[in-house]
Amino acid sequence: MQSLLPKNIDEYIMNFPADVQKKLEQIRRTIKKAAPNAEEAIKYAMPSFIYNGNLVYFAAYKKHIGFYPVPLGDAAFKKEVSVYQKTKGTLQFPLDKPVPLDLIARIVKLRVAENLSKNIVKKSKPK
Repeated sequence: MQSLLPKNIDEYIMNFPADVQKKLEQIRRTIKKAAPNAEEAIKYAMPSFIYNGNLVYFAAYKKHIGFYPVPLGDAAFKKEVSVYQKTKGTLQFPLDKPVPLDLIARIVKLRVAENLSKNIVKKSKPK
């Protein structure tokens, strides 16, 4: 029996209509530019990027694109993100509106910093 899960991000994106594919590719390129050393993967059946741990995920739905996770405790983003935030740690970008690529880039850069700082803390703890 063949798996229905995509093997990679290209396969994932190909499963959507052309207009959604375009938005998903824009998000993918934005993430790659903001975190050039991150690795692409499929986790939880979603496109994901890994850099010193899980970095970000995104997924297309009927009326929106979900983006996960939102950086923790960053007051600078609180107001801007609140327009898209539906649940804690998740943003929803409506398919009928432009994707906020600048916001995504800044979130990815913050997530990179969070992951790097977590690894520094882990390495500095005595065993």
